[in-house]
Amino acid sequence: MGRYVIRRLLQMIPVFVGSTFLIFFMVYALGDPVAALFGDKAPDPATAARIRAELYLDQPLWKQYLHYMGQILTGEFGTAFNGQEVIELMADAFPVTLRLTLVAIVFEIVIGITLGLLSGLRRGRTVDTSVLLLTLVVVSIPTFVSGYVLQYLFGVKWDVVSPSVSPAAPLDELLLPGMVLALTSLAYVTRLTRTSLAENARADYLRTAVAKGLPRHRVVSRHLLRNSLIPVVTFIGTDIGALMGGAIVTERIFNIHGVGYQLYQGILRQNSPTVVGFVTILVIVFLVANLLVDLLYAVLDPRIRYA
Repeated sequence: MGRYVIRRLLQMIPVFVGSTFLIFFMVYALGDPVAALFGDKAPDPATAARIRAELYLDQPLWKQYLHYMGQILTGEFGTAFNGQEVIELMADAFPVTLRLTLVAIVFEIVIGITLGLLSGLRRGRTVDTSVLLLTLVVVSIPTFVSGYVLQYLFGVKWDVVSPSVSPAAPLDELLLPGMVLALTSLAYVTRLTRTSLAENARADYLRTAVAKGLPRHRVVSRHLLRNSLIPVVTFIGTDIGALMGGAIVTERIFNIHGVGYQLYQGILRQNSPTVVGFVTILVIVFLVANLLVDLLYAVLDPRIRYA
């Protein structure tokens, strides 16, 4: 297992370098950040040249990337155009989005796997048909539609929760945004769990467990569900980074000042250091989540061994 972890960590290095280079190249090559800084006004050439020199924008793109990677290795992610350090923006935004993502993941695991289990154990019955129709409807509705509808119903009409999240973003205020963020992924987890259960229900090891006279709850929990969760864990692990980076719509609806909000502001104002810095952290989140998923395989399925 130790060798496998070391090998996976080494494999993450070229993936990280390649991903960050593509991100850096796309963000900085598509427009002039200094021109965007001045808006519609034409900047003074001397002032523009000084700003480019301070931001290292007067160098070739590959030198800018090497300079940026050198900053990352020392724990610096550059400075936003408003003079604020990007690391300070991260310190404010990432804890909020992390709490929001954790709430969404809990909804995915608890509700998604439960509905998938009920549907998979009752294939072809009313419960199964109802769950499949419900997940199909959820997948078909865009997040901005479901977000505004749930915000109006629970936050305005019924006054169950606050329609917007305060700057502190406590967990109780993140329940509704977390549900909105998790809806689409929850539907996929439900359908994936049902499909995996249906496939493993015909496996030889399951028939052997039933023939041995094991109780039904033990057959389902220890054999059927445990082996069926492998593709579900894979999806949830990769979905963590997607939820953190894809929370732009949800955070805009509920006025949450997290990663999505900062990315939206950075893209809107062409604040390249902010966009590149935040996306770099999201790349690291993706890589770490995938590593943890690979390690969980051996826990869920004892047949899996890493050389």
